[in-house]
Amino acid sequence: MAFGRLERTQGEPPMSDINVTPLVDVMLVLVVIFIITAPLLASSIRLDLPRAEGTQPGDAPRFVTVVLDRSGQVFLNDKPVNPAQLADQLAAAAKQNPETEIQLRADQTVAYGRVVEVMGVAHKAGLSRIGFVAEPAK
Repeated sequence: MAFGRLERTQGEPPMSDINVTPLVDVMLVLVVIFIITAPLLASSIRLDLPRAEGTQPGDAPRFVTVVLDRSGQVFLNDKPVNPAQLADQLAAAAKQNPETEIQLRADQTVAYGRVVEVMGVAHKAGLSRIGFVAEPAK
């Protein structure tokens, strides 16, 4: 009795190339997400901030942003407000947390008296921690 071999067909050899299509798909989705969210991270009010050597990047954990643009318009957290609304909203922030810091961003062309007025409103509302935002000197 003879034992014969059954012939087997050779399968395809293993693939040694990396499929980069899923990687490209994920990277394109991340690029689109970054393109959409990047403009939202920056302040929408254009200012020409003064430069100072003692400034460092970083924010306090609890703060509200008060902005004075070139025309003297006041913005609270990037929303335009009139002086009465500013006083009411700062008083509400002080009532919620008396240690709330105000980050005051004023264009360098704004008159000093206007900046002092905003500081007075903040102090009257009960907020005494005021930080002046400036860009680092080059």
